[in-house]
Amino acid sequence: MPGTIDQDNLTRLMTREQERFVQTHPASQALHQRALASLNRGVPMVWMARWAGAFPLFVTSAQGSHFTDADGLDYIDLCLGDTGAMTGHSPAATVAAVTKQMSKGVTAMLPTEDAIVVGEALQQRFGLPLWQFTLSATDANRNAIRHARQITGRNKIVVHDWCYHGTVDETFAILDENGKTVSRPGNIGAPVDLNETTIVVNYNSVDDLERALQTGDVAAVLMEPALTNIGIVLPEPGYLDACRELTTKYGAVWIIDETHTLSVGPGGWTGTHGLKPDMLTVGKPIGGGVPCGAFGMTQEIADRIAVGVAKDDLDVGGIGGTLAGNALSLAAMRATLTDVLTPAAYEHMIALGTRWADGVDAAIAAVDAPWHCNRLGARGEYMFSEHAVRTGAEAFAAGDHALDEFLH
Repeated sequence: MPGTIDQDNLTRLMTREQERFVQTHPASQALHQRALASLNRGVPMVWMARWAGAFPLFVTSAQGSHFTDADGLDYIDLCLGDTGAMTGHSPAATVAAVTKQMSKGVTAMLPTEDAIVVGEALQQRFGLPLWQFTLSATDANRNAIRHARQITGRNKIVVHDWCYHGTVDETFAILDENGKTVSRPGNIGAPVDLNETTIVVNYNSVDDLERALQTGDVAAVLMEPALTNIGIVLPEPGYLDACRELTTKYGAVWIIDETHTLSVGPGGWTGTHGLKPDMLTVGKPIGGGVPCGAFGMTQEIADRIAVGVAKDDLDVGGIGGTLAGNALSLAAMRATLTDVLTPAAYEHMIALGTRWADGVDAAIAAVDAPWHCNRLGARGEYMFSEHAVRTGAEAFAAGDHALDEFLH
């Protein structure tokens, strides 16, 4: 928590660590210098530039819970590609399936049997009968939002303060100090005033949600069962039930994003706790790291969608894509869902996550720091607050960027 740390000493420690990092990573530094000539900021994707050191690590291999950098140094990877590799890097079953499919064809814009098997697996895990595929959870969220607008004839979506649902324009919004929906700091090139598309509410506030839905122009409520990108913020008892009841009452589509909460169990929070969403989105780990995404829906939603989809004669409806549902991604998803993300694997992962979180809590208690550790199935995360927070705003207020950067 800001104010409990000697900031001058933290700055000295950070400087020392940055100097040590440069000294011990000459190969990564050389690759970064070379990359600056052809890659913007010396990285293939801008997030990779947000590294606490002077340059990012360049990875040469990754297997299981470890990766190796260009300097031959081995790391235990507690991030796992921001859960893209939640299965561990390069799981054997996924590697074998992808290798085999590469020789049989990557994409033909036609279905394969793997698509059926994956659809059946997602049915079983999440309880929704009908599925479509994308190349990312972001695309799945975009598609779900468009369908919600299509079938309701409404424009706005409701999201939670400090949520994250990929690079979906409508979700880059927060509440300002006056409770007004505003663009999230750092939002680049917002296409329209977010007040035309988005209503932001506090997580765990039933009153906030009902006020938003009472406006009568909400197409969908898009939410994670637990917030995960501003620290882990868990739902209070009854909150998710209220979300289901209120969206039904006011005719809004309830969309659950399980991309990060898949750490809870084979069916994420939805399967573990019996949620009944209208639509559900997921991505990242279900393909073992191979680009993929999916969105599922009830039969009722599918029937309502079908009316409008029949009018899309030229593939310009804003749904789908040339590589969506490609053979390679589906082969990866089939292998990962069948042989990697199994109930037995979850038992093992959750036990490890519990052990890690308990150890972090013990370390915090040993130095009497006003912090705590939250756990979401196999996932654990420390937070610079003494007690669990209940909203995204509280989680943001508990942050200490300099300390977080040092610990990373």
